[in-house]
Amino acid sequence: MKQSASDSETDDYEQPLLHRKQDDDIIRAPVLCSSRYGLAILSCYGFFVAYALRVNLSVAMVDMLNSSSSSSGANDSVCPRHSSPARPKHNHTASVYDWDSETQGWILGSFFYGYIITQIPGGYLARKYGAKWLLGFGILGTVIFTLLTPVAADLGAGYLIAVRVLEGIGEGVTFPAMHAMWASWAPPLERSRLLTISYAGAQLGTVVALPLSGQICFYLDWTYVFYIFGAVGLLWFILWVFLVSNSPSSHRRISETERTYITASLQNELSPTSDYIPWTSILTSVPLWAIVVAHFSYNWTFYTLLTLLPTYMNDILGFSIKQNGMLSALPYLGCWLLSMGGGQLADYLRETCLFRTVIVRKAFTIIGMMGPAVFLVAAGYTNCNYIMAIIFLTVSSSLGGFSASGFNINHLDIAPSYAGILLGITNSFATIPGMVGPVIARSLTKSNTILEWRTVFFISAGINLFGALFYTLFGKGTVQPWAVHRVHIQ
Repeated sequence: MKQSASDSETDDYEQPLLHRKQDDDIIRAPVLCSSRYGLAILSCYGFFVAYALRVNLSVAMVDMLNSSSSSSGANDSVCPRHSSPARPKHNHTASVYDWDSETQGWILGSFFYGYIITQIPGGYLARKYGAKWLLGFGILGTVIFTLLTPVAADLGAGYLIAVRVLEGIGEGVTFPAMHAMWASWAPPLERSRLLTISYAGAQLGTVVALPLSGQICFYLDWTYVFYIFGAVGLLWFILWVFLVSNSPSSHRRISETERTYITASLQNELSPTSDYIPWTSILTSVPLWAIVVAHFSYNWTFYTLLTLLPTYMNDILGFSIKQNGMLSALPYLGCWLLSMGGGQLADYLRETCLFRTVIVRKAFTIIGMMGPAVFLVAAGYTNCNYIMAIIFLTVSSSLGGFSASGFNINHLDIAPSYAGILLGITNSFATIPGMVGPVIARSLTKSNTILEWRTVFFISAGINLFGALFYTLFGKGTVQPWAVHRVHIQ
């Protein structure tokens, strides 16, 4: 069945009104102490763990290098180095390594070579067998290999790269599995709120892990970065096992009012079978490819800064390991705050102001991608003005938080039944920047000059602008015809 352009536009106009009419006939379940918001908070903790384990190496790497042979040297930076208090003597027991800038790039990017492998399988398996155990064991695997990181580093760069690849394989199922779970848990007009709470854990994990890793390196040594965050991950797994269920129908502690509210609000959006997957329609869907391009473009900037911002703080701006983590976290603190606020605003605009879903998604994507591009380029021209550099980098990443209510959850708008699979597809493409971005950036910054880093920022900004434009032209906000498979009776 084909949908004409006019039909699509009509659906976009009528969707908020339709959801509001449906909700008028459904008893709204309270938010306080609800199972769906409990799931949002616990999944937020899960993504906190996932991203803390992903980014802690970025800070630890600064302390893992032999200062006499590292590319920039411990006491050399483009800008005058900031003073730092004397480090405790007992924290010099950990090993240090002679890795050049190219090896560092491969180590930092290796996580994503495993991460890309399990994206689409993760979405498929979560839809077919349920997301709870898939996501739980995925993060548990990442925790175990994180605890093995110091041993792998001592064995050599190749072993560390292998461990990081295995961490990526475990963590690759997290977003597709969680998207598949939200397809059964998130009422349409609460999607932005619930999903931004859930996925805000990614920014929160970054915000906490970067400064805390710096403090741990300063007062203990870099090995404890992996042991401490690994223990936090083990605690999350225990809570996840005992408190989470795949769907409202299988949850043991959910109220009947909430169960009825969720299932009734989703009854017209979900496919009645988990066996049928319209692969051809999925892979030829223009709205899906709009998300793919936006996701790829956004992640190019996100992953470049995520992995290399501590290096930039050290090699260019001259901040010490203790200052480095704290300042590197500021951009992600802003991103977390704006993603949370953006989720509330997006659902308010859709539910109360009756804005079309597609308009809200595109507006938030434009702000969340074009804004960061402008301020990232500006950061490249601040030279050694430390205050302006930190401000521009913080504003750049902070504005990116709006995209959490833009293209980032658009999968659930266009195909809730297959949201996990769609997220697996888009995140597979969006993982490529994590694989090649750090390697390319480090190859472009071998001399660690401001001009070289300015080139890196320009490339990221240009890719961001292209992604925002493509999504604005081709993105959609309604459930696509192929996403609701009906059984026809002859």
